[in-house]
Amino acid sequence: MLSFEELGLSEETLKVLKKKGFEVPSPIQEVTIPAILNGNKDIVAQAQTGTGKTAAFGLPLVERLDEHSRSVQALVLTPTRELAIQVAEEIHSLKGKKKLTITPIYGGQSITLQLRSLKKGVDIVIGTPGRVLDHIARGTLKLGEISYLVLDEADEMLNMGFLEDVKKIMRHTPANKRTMLFSATMPKEIIQIAREHMTEFDEFKVSKDQLTVSQTDQIYFEVSASNKFEALCRIIDIEEDFFGLVFCRTKKDVDTIANHLVERGYDADALHGDLSQPQREKILNKFKKHLINILVATDVAARGIDVQDLTHVINFALPQDAESYVHRIGRTGRAGKEGNAITFITPEEYRKLRYISRETKTDIRKATLPDVKDVIKTKKIRIRNILKDIVEASPRSEYMEMSRELLDTNSPEDVVAALLEYSFQDELDEKNYTEIGNALVDTKGKTRLFVTQGKKDGLTSQKLMHFIQNKCGVKSKKIRDVQILEKFSFVTLPFHDAELVLSYFKGKQKGKGPFITKANKARENG
Repeated sequence: MLSFEELGLSEETLKVLKKKGFEVPSPIQEVTIPAILNGNKDIVAQAQTGTGKTAAFGLPLVERLDEHSRSVQALVLTPTRELAIQVAEEIHSLKGKKKLTITPIYGGQSITLQLRSLKKGVDIVIGTPGRVLDHIARGTLKLGEISYLVLDEADEMLNMGFLEDVKKIMRHTPANKRTMLFSATMPKEIIQIAREHMTEFDEFKVSKDQLTVSQTDQIYFEVSASNKFEALCRIIDIEEDFFGLVFCRTKKDVDTIANHLVERGYDADALHGDLSQPQREKILNKFKKHLINILVATDVAARGIDVQDLTHVINFALPQDAESYVHRIGRTGRAGKEGNAITFITPEEYRKLRYISRETKTDIRKATLPDVKDVIKTKKIRIRNILKDIVEASPRSEYMEMSRELLDTNSPEDVVAALLEYSFQDELDEKNYTEIGNALVDTKGKTRLFVTQGKKDGLTSQKLMHFIQNKCGVKSKKIRDVQILEKFSFVTLPFHDAELVLSYFKGKQKGKGPFITKANKARENG
């Protein structure tokens, strides 16, 4: 395995990667970054969601683009606005001190805001096909001087009916640009695009080992990023004898989570690439001897750890790919025992989790986090059992005299209650837990809905809003982010109102009017 230093990246970029906590390149990054940096051919890469493909093309773009250009230098096409925003944020985080302007453009966002950004000058545009065509038609986005065109998740654009739009956009780009096509699968339509629009290209496909999962109960919890630590504490506290690995994506996250755990009184430590070998061995030795019961680690640091009796592996952050997921959870459920693999995801990461589930051919079921009252109840049972064991083992004689003195002037119940309060007040205080509420479902309490009609059916934003108001009784102020595309549309509603809309269509056959379903379900079927 190569290091980032060996890929040909500049010192400034290496500093950015180190600051972000990235230790080694993913397989797709390892093969594509040198090819883009050192060659001139186009690129066709088969890479799944969550394999680090954004950095695979984002890092070379940051390296090769001119800080002083007055025109758009690169265009990245994505199938969804969510991905456009995600890619823009990721590339922005990779550019370091380099003066490059990165702007996402997509339907549902203010066109005025986008016009203002484009007028100021943009180096990298990340956009959805429909909105990119809108700007080309307006003359507000000129692609005649771009050096790079990236088609991200090309097969998803095919599934969503964007292929013709992509071809139209490509006609507005110069012949001497470099094209990079990334796709999870390679259907014939995608191959045809490569053959028609790329003169000479390198093909990359990261080979995958057969992915098998040990006898492990795999569950996931959907939580906001800010609630992940609270969720972790509840999982640890509800277990009678927790002994597990907590995986984070970066060294910075490992240190942060481990420090927070120690501050809250847990026996935890951190393991990552910045530790010396003696430090690493010392921490591992403590973990194997159960002197600490929680080890927070990165994937790279955890390689080679051979601990047989782990009760849990917790993915505080999703791994880069399905193979990493299997390697992580394979550390529990050994020696004939069933282990527990728990994954925390934000609502936006659900699609990536589904991909991992598909690739590993396993069921990762959704679960509900323990309630605070249940956690406290479990702790009380545990304390009761510990005290019972101490009583049965006969307490030390030096405490008997103090016990008699206390009982001379106080009732047994008052004495025991006082001792429990003195010893366990902090541990049994519900205020130690932050309320998570309903952050476990749907992004910020909202649901994205898919509508089966679009511009070609004469559907407009006003018509769709009027339809939802009249048929389903939803107030207009609750209808947000209406996106009317050529063949279909999207709309966002609060969770409760979305359920009302879905209930209206439940059992109805698709007819002349628009038919509405959940956006992720539509993609599953599409």
